[in-house]
Amino acid sequence: MALRKSSAYSKRPARPYTRKSKKRTKSYIKAVPNSRIVKFKMGDLKGFAAGEYPIQIKVISQENCQVRDNSIEAVRQFFNRFLQTKVGKEFYLEVKIYPHHILRENKMLTGAGADRMQTGMSRAFGKTIGRAALVKKGQVLYILGVKTPKGETEARKLIRSAKARLTCKTSTETIKA
Repeated sequence: MALRKSSAYSKRPARPYTRKSKKRTKSYIKAVPNSRIVKFKMGDLKGFAAGEYPIQIKVISQENCQVRDNSIEAVRQFFNRFLQTKVGKEFYLEVKIYPHHILRENKMLTGAGADRMQTGMSRAFGKTIGRAALVKKGQVLYILGVKTPKGETEARKLIRSAKARLTCKTSTETIKA
């Protein structure tokens, strides 16, 4: 199934009524798709907990938007792969957003005779097609921790090239201890 581009979804998403209950008869959403995000914390977890990373770079959203789970996972894989090759094992990466929001689509028939086969918007709740994280302005998306100034420059280059994979405008904030 081909994915829609992010501009197909609203820039100011409203939280729809997506009741998910343990009792199937009371639930509007019958099947919730699995999240595509594999890991949320990577790298040297013990070193980060001990405070060994003096340089932390935060990727922060500058607007309200929806970020799909496959976009979050693509950026995570990009960061992880290139941090391992450029910086080595001495890095920390954390994904700070989780895709709770369930995306739905009301598929419409097209072509000859479609008007006699479909009810249009009658009970148009839609089938689930994916998940997304509802991101607010100023929310932290990712945290990257490195030990050296060389690692900081490499991480900044990665963030610049990963901005195309995210649906919202982002900024970075550096915390040096």
